[in-house]
Amino acid sequence: MKTYTLLENDTINHYGRTLYRIRYVDGTLGGYIENERNLEHGNARVFDNAKVFDNAEVSGNALVSGNARVLGNAEVYGDARVFGDAEVYGDARVLGNAWVYGNTRVYGDAGVYGDARVFGNIKVYGDAKVFDNAKVFDNAKVFGRAEVSGNARVYDNARVSGNASVYDNALVSGNARVSENARVLGNAWVCDNALVSGNARVSENARVSENASVFGNTEVYGNARVYGNAWVLGNAR
Repeated sequence: MKTYTLLENDTINHYGRTLYRIRYVDGTLGGYIENERNLEHGNARVFDNAKVFDNAEVSGNALVSGNARVLGNAEVYGDARVFGDAEVYGDARVLGNAWVYGNTRVYGDAGVYGDARVFGNIKVYGDAKVFDNAKVFDNAKVFGRAEVSGNARVYDNARVSGNASVYDNALVSGNARVSENARVLGNAWVCDNALVSGNARVSENARVSENASVFGNTEVYGNARVYGNAWVLGNAR
């Protein structure tokens, strides 16, 4: 059963594409879509000035609202929410109970799912994944094949890239960089201008801060503190 209709007399030209406002069967006006392939008939909703076009699809119980845009081959489904000025495009996926909002950009083959929250001026792209109860916010970026999961938090101007993983209750903040095959886990914290890269692991209650760098096959764990201009490298433990 169809749950909405396209309004032929209420359209906008969006970068050369004609988008149609939708009206739901209860009379409520929705947002704009290019055609019925963009929005599954059922419980999925597009509201406000939100726009869904190209080959993008919103389905399940998903909601796209505000000034959000979903385009390219992107999919938003499950109970996901995309709102504010967020954009999801390329082959990106937002699903589960994930929320993407603010000025966030999710693109490439990136995925945001589970109960993840991504908001602010965030970019998640490449093959990056944010999932479980993770939160990425402020001006942070997650890209490459990086993963942020568990109850991890990545915020401020932090960057997580390469094949790096941040998980458990770990925090990455400030201008910190976690890259290559690095792992930050447990209750560890990487902050300020710190760098963790290579095959390094920072775990348990460890802290890497200020201008410190940890790389190579290094492990920093327990209640260890690495700070100042310190370098920890090689096979150090």
